Amino acid sequence: MPQPTDPYEDDLDDLPPAQPVHYAEQSLLGALLLEPERLADIGDLDASQFGNHAHGALFQAMLTVPPPDPETHRSDPAWLNTVLDAARPHAPGLTASYLHTLIQVCPWPRHAPTYARMIRADHARRTLLMHAERLAQTSTDTTLPNPAASTLAQADTLGQFLDTLAGQFAPHPGSLPRTSVPGTPAGHSSEEALDEERLLLATATAHPAELKNMRWLQPDDFTLPLHATVWQCLTALVHNGKPVDPVTVLWEAQHRGLLTDGLDPSDLIALVSAPVGSPEYWGERVLQRALLARAFDVGSRIAAYAHDPANTPHQLITGSRRALADLTALRTRWQHTTATAPPTAVRAPRSPAVTRAGPAPRTAVPAARALR
Repeated sequence: MPQPTDPYEDDLDDLPPAQPVHYAEQSLLGALLLEPERLADIGDLDASQFGNHAHGALFQAMLTVPPPDPETHRSDPAWLNTVLDAARPHAPGLTASYLHTLIQVCPWPRHAPTYARMIRADHARRTLLMHAERLAQTSTDTTLPNPAASTLAQADTLGQFLDTLAGQFAPHPGSLPRTSVPGTPAGHSSEEALDEERLLLATATAHPAELKNMRWLQPDDFTLPLHATVWQCLTALVHNGKPVDPVTVLWEAQHRGLLTDGLDPSDLIALVSAPVGSPEYWGERVLQRALLARAFDVGSRIAAYAHDPANTPHQLITGSRRALADLTALRTRWQHTTATAPPTAVRAPRSPAVTRAGPAPRTAVPAARALR
């Protein structure tokens, strides 16, 4: 039988150990309680940058209450009581004994500017983590009406935050973060993504002339290596001016070694023999999915950096900027592809058989289901 729970017992012994920034916050507050005049030396620090809510409330009270005369403060605790009274409405758990504890644990009050820098650095790390996680979440939010635009807007917000950090922390030589980053999640290779790639390959085989204007789509944008190689077969045939149909694609695939791994030629022919809609429509779908997958990977990588407290602000800025750069090339291709033509431009009419108006119906490709 399970042992009864003692209502007077608590789980405080099971709490995780305090992080280093907790001691930095205590030391800074102790220094300011002991020598309030050092508030002028700690630079631009905000109460919201404290990880502990009570510490932030106490710091805000110090900013609100007029500072005491240094000589009077050495012998009169009136200012301490005033600060405590101002902070308690926002942090009822604060006590006079805790204020004295803060004073006792402060090693050196003259190190207050250094403690403040530690607090700013940890707040920067936590805020970067929030932006990175938001980028990853936005890229996988299926309820958004325009997921690509929302994701890129979040990437811009993250980039702007990095620019702000760069202005707050002086650059210095240092290595990139050594944090291990998560691998690409398998969730991006969904059945829907594979269906869209199959429909693109089949439709491109039926309308190869349109591939000349689709250089914005690259093999790396495909989730399945087989599909990427078949796309290379198609673009090579078009580039060389050769006829394109399921049989010629099969012949090109043979020269690229696709049939040496047990792939049945009939399955490959079936893969490129059921066109629906237009190549550009499905190409944009594939490119958007690649963009969102890349944004998810970038957000996850930056989040891994920010989760690791061993990284300095400089390492976080450098590593995060390099991660965002991996999104730039794909982003440029996406924006070039989806850019709205000027009002004066007249686009050539499209064949009704390959219209891009609205999503084309999803058509199963039974014979190609095994090509996964």
